[in-house]
Amino acid sequence: MHPAAHDTTITAKPFLKWAGGKTQLLDQLRGYYPPEVTDGSLTRYVEPFVGGGAVFLDVMQRCAACEAHLFDINPELNILYTAVQHDPQGLIDLLADYRQRYAMLDETARSQYFYAVRSHCNRGRARIDFANFSPAWVERAAALIFLNKTCYNGLFRVNATGHFNVPFGKYKQPAIYDADNIRMVSHLLQRATLHVGSFEQCADLVDARTFAYFDPPYRPLSRTANFTSYTTGRFDDAEQRRLAAFFARLDAGVGARLMLSNSDPKNSDPNDNFFDDLYAPFSVQRVSASRMINSVAQGRGKVTEIVVINY
Repeated sequence: MHPAAHDTTITAKPFLKWAGGKTQLLDQLRGYYPPEVTDGSLTRYVEPFVGGGAVFLDVMQRCAACEAHLFDINPELNILYTAVQHDPQGLIDLLADYRQRYAMLDETARSQYFYAVRSHCNRGRARIDFANFSPAWVERAAALIFLNKTCYNGLFRVNATGHFNVPFGKYKQPAIYDADNIRMVSHLLQRATLHVGSFEQCADLVDARTFAYFDPPYRPLSRTANFTSYTTGRFDDAEQRRLAAFFARLDAGVGARLMLSNSDPKNSDPNDNFFDDLYAPFSVQRVSASRMINSVAQGRGKVTEIVVINY
């Protein structure tokens, strides 16, 4: 384990709420970053499942020499990150309008407004050109951020048709946006290239001077804890095995620094060695986390998660 140097200037944080987001784990995860993150010998950071981006933001504020390549199979995330990257002020202005409108409403009217925005956003999906950036991306990003910050449990979840399907959340004072943070995230994204695609598409960008961090949809801890639907696909055990094989190929082929997070099956079955066996050639560590995405309060609490490293 290699403790990373602490940088008190680090301030940028995710602008989305995200199931499985890594903000709460950063203090622990930093202890597993390769030392080259801060000594200048790494020049590239690759994240094949960017999600909420907490580790990306943390690493880029520590690795001044790094460019980044961020992948996700969810095209909505590409719209969100591209809007922040290219037009942060336009996004901030639209979010300010959402916040002002929302603040003036009582709870009943807020619920009606939320569902109206959600319906408009879902209907408009078919008209979005996901291949070419336009002002419509910024408008969609603002609507999605508003929904993410005012929905139940702060989720980003879609159904099989790609429609946002999380119900209204009864927050009294939701923090819909932080203008300064959006600007800081935008600044860091100037060093990033965004890609829509599966994790395997990052292969040609990973070399000996790369730190690649994998944060895939987690393997469910139980049959009822099955939140994997932030995109229209499913990430089952066959996909977990495919990812592990890809991790091993990168390790054998290019000499990159590789790190991966996932759930720990031993939380529910001490004899479940799924990941210990799958990543047996590597170092499998465990960190402590709080399980927050659960509809039953008694089902929330401390669990362990695995961290796999090849160095």
